Amino acid sequence: MSDISSSVDSGASPGLRERKRLETRRRIAEVAQGLFMARGYAATTLDDIAAAADISRRTFFSYFKSKDDIILYWRDADTAALLADLLRVSPDADPLDAVRDVMVAHIGRYTTEQMTAVDNLMRSSESLMARKQAFYAEQEVMLFDALCQVWRQPEQRARLRMVAMVSVGAMRLALQTWREQSGQRKPASRYLLEAFDILRKGL
Repeated sequence: MSDISSSVDSGASPGLRERKRLETRRRIAEVAQGLFMARGYAATTLDDIAAAADISRRTFFSYFKSKDDIILYWRDADTAALLADLLRVSPDADPLDAVRDVMVAHIGRYTTEQMTAVDNLMRSSESLMARKQAFYAEQEVMLFDALCQVWRQPEQRARLRMVAMVSVGAMRLALQTWREQSGQRKPASRYLLEAFDILRKGL
């Protein structure tokens, strides 16, 4: 997932100073990602990251507050990319089908090995696991907001909120089922499709 942070921190034509800051932040995150994958999350120190990124420990704190914030940076980039894809969907499409297609395509970009590595990183930090539940609520709000930008009719709002709720629920169920499988793992996208099929049959 070396390019997962490519869509984060995007903005409307930032100035030169801001672009340099964003580039430095991205570089620190990418360096840290490589260290986490090679050494493990717990074994990688802030000094390790600063040294590998060729910055001081003090400079590190100008960009990130902690190691957890680096992983959250990737997560936010991942979410931003998904929402950007959703905003390009035609309003003539069915909202639930559109979210399903975008989510399945998005999760399908990552190999089982990549997802396993990131899942292991997330689960190796108690503080990250604690924040994960709050993130699902945040993701639901962001998904609803994106849906409202595509389907603008006020009378659609209740339905769109429901779509956001059940879609995040389907993702959670799919990832849990994917994580709990034994033996050779099947792609997470297959479990996500199955979760949305259950929704379609039950709604």
